[in-house]
Amino acid sequence: MNLSETWFIEGYIDFELQKYKLLAYLKQVNRYFNETKLYPQLADVIFHYHNLLAFRDNKKFLQDQFPKHLNQVDIEKAELVYEQMLNDSDLMKELETITQFGIEQMQETINAGTEIYELIEKQTILQPVGILPLYKNEGYFLLRDGQNSATYAYNYSVTLFEHQSARYKGIRVNFIEQFPNNIGNTYEQIKREIVRTIRTLPNPAVYAIETALTIPMQETLLPIAKRMLVKTLAHS
Repeated sequence: MNLSETWFIEGYIDFELQKYKLLAYLKQVNRYFNETKLYPQLADVIFHYHNLLAFRDNKKFLQDQFPKHLNQVDIEKAELVYEQMLNDSDLMKELETITQFGIEQMQETINAGTEIYELIEKQTILQPVGILPLYKNEGYFLLRDGQNSATYAYNYSVTLFEHQSARYKGIRVNFIEQFPNNIGNTYEQIKREIVRTIRTLPNPAVYAIETALTIPMQETLLPIAKRMLVKTLAHS
């Protein structure tokens, strides 16, 4: 079950109705968390949480949400509907009750997901493989979990983007190859093999990221590894 961006103001605005819609969504999210699957569920809940905060702190949120692709007549109707909503004190009280309940429930779910995230991060090690070059915004990382059956190699590249007055670092990754774990496939040997077969970076930055935990790769370990790598590169 997914929630739309404006789930709490869609359809018949009733606390009990919206409450069960939200609880059904969070129940599904927590089911994933119980399986140690964090993404994209954790990011999705955080998005909806901030959406509710935006509404609580700024009632103009409603006016900003009406469809922009409609024709002029439809836009005028939509504006009228939202204006009526904003002027309806009983309706606004109901919306405030819904959003406050949603904020509290989502905060609990976010806390649960964050605890799992932090536990895994504390038990995950990131270390360079060999000597790092000066240029580290592009390179490779080797990912291994507690199953120890294989090491997964990824190419990464750091991207910069701006949001309002701040600049952020993002990261793009591409899966390269899976290497069986054996006595010959050390991190150094895997690095040499990558450099030999992929000649775009003759002296690349390579990091090894591993945990003794056995956790879902795509839904948990890979997203955590990416965030750890971004933090490391930001301070290097």
